[in-house]
Amino acid sequence: MNNKNPWSWIPTLYFAEGLPYVLVMTVSVIMYKNLDISNTEIAFYTSWLYLPWVIKPFWSPFVDLLKTKRWWITTMQLLIGAGLAGIAFFLPTTFFFQATLAVFWLMAFSSATHDIAADGFYMLALNESEQSLFVGIRNIFYRIATITGQGLLIVLAGMLEKWTGNIPYAWSLVFFVCAGLFIAIGLYHTYQLPKPTTDKGASLGSLGNLFKTFFQKKGIVLSLAFILLYRLGEAQLAKLASPFLLDNPEMGGLNLSTEQVGIIYGTIGVIALLVGGIVGGIVASKHGLKKWLWYMVVAMNVPNLVYVYLAFVQPQNFWVISSCVAIEQLGYGFGFTAFMLYLIYVAQGPYQTAHYAICTGFMALGMMLPGMIAGWLQEMMGYNWFFVWVCLCTIPGIILAGFLPIPEEFGKKK
Repeated sequence: MNNKNPWSWIPTLYFAEGLPYVLVMTVSVIMYKNLDISNTEIAFYTSWLYLPWVIKPFWSPFVDLLKTKRWWITTMQLLIGAGLAGIAFFLPTTFFFQATLAVFWLMAFSSATHDIAADGFYMLALNESEQSLFVGIRNIFYRIATITGQGLLIVLAGMLEKWTGNIPYAWSLVFFVCAGLFIAIGLYHTYQLPKPTTDKGASLGSLGNLFKTFFQKKGIVLSLAFILLYRLGEAQLAKLASPFLLDNPEMGGLNLSTEQVGIIYGTIGVIALLVGGIVGGIVASKHGLKKWLWYMVVAMNVPNLVYVYLAFVQPQNFWVISSCVAIEQLGYGFGFTAFMLYLIYVAQGPYQTAHYAICTGFMALGMMLPGMIAGWLQEMMGYNWFFVWVCLCTIPGIILAGFLPIPEEFGKKK
């Protein structure tokens, strides 16, 4: 293997893993809202973009089988860069919605493939002690990518909208910038990523047994029901939060500018989400998941009520809105810790890595299906009653949490 300092490639690798996901799942929603696409169409079509992450567990063995993980990483980064340029090119056209959606889907598939290769490469290129040392670093740069996408790029788009007076052109410039960045990262990694001797095509092995043992796990029906329903409310809220902030008061929205949404939802909200996740990880490692499960379930779901308040009261104060979004995201970050730990618990066994990937596929499915109908429901109900509906949708997950057989010691730091 080439001796490469991990600091020279881990930050850029995990920044490159985080940014496409944010662009596909969050930035696309805000962009389409600014381009006057209806909430029904936005929620339905962008929810389909979850599909590559849903099928990721079934695709991952083929990534192991064909080529090296290093090859997949650099190739997908260059493809993502080309996709971003394609979106920038299509935005000023009359058929931009259909064309950009098609490119977003190809980007999503490339991004999901990149996730598989990057996480596998991390384990091949580093020894055990290095993996432990850099796990925090990779998470930090993934979150920096999130803030860059949901925050800085949205703010940039808002500024360009004001300067140019042309919304499609403003967003086209943003995506051209992203395209240049990704192509540069891909070329950089072509030379900078190490070449582990163990990074080579694998065999499919006991693929059938891998899936068979997963679905034979004790209590798997309850586990899958919980995985699919725990974020039933959040899956719908996530699709309509940004459109709600952007919509005019006559439509029930808060009439914020694109720039303000980038600051509130993409920066303040993401920082609160990160803090909630860190605190959740600390308390779970100290006392175990079982002790904190109910607190996390409550933290995940009850703060959704802030959107009911925002919809009915429609406050105009920037800091009031920011505080409400921060509270919801803080609770979501704290409560999501329980969800991720439970996925680890379900995945335990001889195929832990593969079974965890299957769990994340069901997790993505649990976001995709409710998100598809969220826009239609909102346009039927209005924002006020839609957010009440979101809060009611948290009840199934809360009930199922009470039946989960989690050992007392699970999650505690040994």
